[in-house]
Amino acid sequence: MLKIVIDKGNSSIKFGIFDKNTLILVNNTSHDDQGILFETIKKYRPEAAIISSVIKNDDFSEIKKRVKKTILLNNNTVLPFNNLYKTPDTLGRDRVAAVAGGQTLYPESSLLIIDAGTAITYELIIDGKNYLGGNIAPGLEMRLKSLNTFTSKLPLISKTENFNLIGQSTNEAIASGVINGMVFEMEGYRTICKQKWGLEKTIITGGDADFFARKLKKPIFANQNLVILGLNRILEYNV
Repeated sequence: MLKIVIDKGNSSIKFGIFDKNTLILVNNTSHDDQGILFETIKKYRPEAAIISSVIKNDDFSEIKKRVKKTILLNNNTVLPFNNLYKTPDTLGRDRVAAVAGGQTLYPESSLLIIDAGTAITYELIIDGKNYLGGNIAPGLEMRLKSLNTFTSKLPLISKTENFNLIGQSTNEAIASGVINGMVFEMEGYRTICKQKWGLEKTIITGGDADFFARKLKKPIFANQNLVILGLNRILEYNV
């Protein structure tokens, strides 16, 4: 059975076509120009769809017209793991999908899932079945911008690979402080989760995943399609 999964984020739409559990196509488009999304649906004629959206009052009517079985991911969607989050109605759909994506790749493992995007999130699932919860912190660009916005003299710098451990200029000091601070934060979570819950694997996804994967201790597994894989897992579980 062919399926389409659609992830509507703040800045763009990412979608994938699956043949059962095999991802055969992945693409991105803007919110303003969804023609390629509808062309893909017309070409592949998927039998089922799942939509995850962060947009309030989003209109799914066109997709529903084109795909017979369409699921909207929300707090009432049945999940393939035990959700132990105390406020499930406030749990971001991208976070839920990332956990399901980790479960897809390592179905019986205890995982820390890091999503390094606009915000950085940490999710913990134990033995592939019990989602304990996670943490949310500012992402890389947000941290760099905040130093410039909330101070009178600190410059706004871009993400860079070129800095020393101890900064010898203001730009280096910001880069090292922010980037190394995030690396130490990630490694700290990995260490504590391993000690307390027997963490077996760490997966990183999101726009800055490859950037940080190069700086973290091995093994760490980077997967840019983790949310897409998770949406397919949830769709499979429901249809």
